[in-house]
Amino acid sequence: MMKTSRILMAAAGVALAGSAALADEGKIVIGGALSMTGIQAPLDTPGYYGAQVAVKYLNDNGGVLGKQIEFINIDGKSDPVTVGNVAVELIDKGAAVIVAPCDFDFGSPASREAQAAGLVGISTCASDPLYSSWSLGDKQFTLSMWNTTMGAAAADFAIKEKGWKTAYVVTDQFIAYTKSLSKYFVEQFKANGGEILLEDTYTNGDNNFSAQLARLQALGTKPDVIFVSSYGQDIGIIIRALREVGYDAPVLGGDAYDDPAMHEALGEKFGNDVFFVTHTWMGPEAHPDMAEFIELYTAMHGSAPDTSFVSTGWDTIMLIAEGIKAAGTTEGAALAKALEDGQFKLLTGDLDYGTAEEGHVPNKAAAMIELKGGTPSFVGWRKPDSLPKP
Repeated sequence: MMKTSRILMAAAGVALAGSAALADEGKIVIGGALSMTGIQAPLDTPGYYGAQVAVKYLNDNGGVLGKQIEFINIDGKSDPVTVGNVAVELIDKGAAVIVAPCDFDFGSPASREAQAAGLVGISTCASDPLYSSWSLGDKQFTLSMWNTTMGAAAADFAIKEKGWKTAYVVTDQFIAYTKSLSKYFVEQFKANGGEILLEDTYTNGDNNFSAQLARLQALGTKPDVIFVSSYGQDIGIIIRALREVGYDAPVLGGDAYDDPAMHEALGEKFGNDVFFVTHTWMGPEAHPDMAEFIELYTAMHGSAPDTSFVSTGWDTIMLIAEGIKAAGTTEGAALAKALEDGQFKLLTGDLDYGTAEEGHVPNKAAAMIELKGGTPSFVGWRKPDSLPKP
């Protein structure tokens, strides 16, 4: 089984024999369909910036298999049809691997096109278990933990660490991510002995939470914790609505909360007692190499990263590089096997994939973050002892 060194030591390798799968004699092309515009952009754009840093780092250190890396990203525009078309265009341009958006609904069309072309595809951070080899094919992966881990980590934190026994759950009906995150939280919360007082729904873009508040108030009792699975700026709208009518219970959520614009919108008044599970923490407490990554990122982009989604882009490129080195080729089946067999030490945590028969389940820990006065702080890494079945 392939063992990796620390990630910042893991760049190039000694040039190996050439492969017909390499795009040309001088470079390896990685194609990205990340969305730089639209609702998906707050998750994909940071990943794109992190990927740029990784490509420069690899190329400055000799490339991979003696080849330079070229990362070509075409805006997927937060539109699944566009994402699929972009993937086809990238494959036509000679992409050897496809990097897909950070979500099943938005990203899966790119991975389906990669699978059809016999190429490995990797989402930077899609977490719904639908992003699996079961659904997308034996050469498809996601860098993220699944929502089974994200939801269970939140539920374990609530009951086992905080003693919050009752919960109100709001599920945005927007996409598979928001729906499955609540599903796995509820399942683990109940398994831990907790009680769900009410499960409610919300429609992304409504910007009105009054009907949900009326149903919550009709309960006649306040929950210990509120779990809100939503997306984009609607998260902040929901939290503000709850706080403005006196619901001061802690709020829990997933990685969509890892958005500095949302933190700023909540501010000092509303951005308190908010906890969320995400990919890592942008500080040395999370990983010994984080400070060096931040330095590289700042040198390239002019400011330090303010969300962990930048690290998902870095890790995706570095993961691809490690896999290519181990396989000695970019050929899809060989590269997929190298990813299955590898153990990877990443800024987003140690990663060990299951086999294709196991869905390429990404075995990882999760980072727990707390928002205080609109400012995030690192609680620590969490890895549930047991997980709901996907």
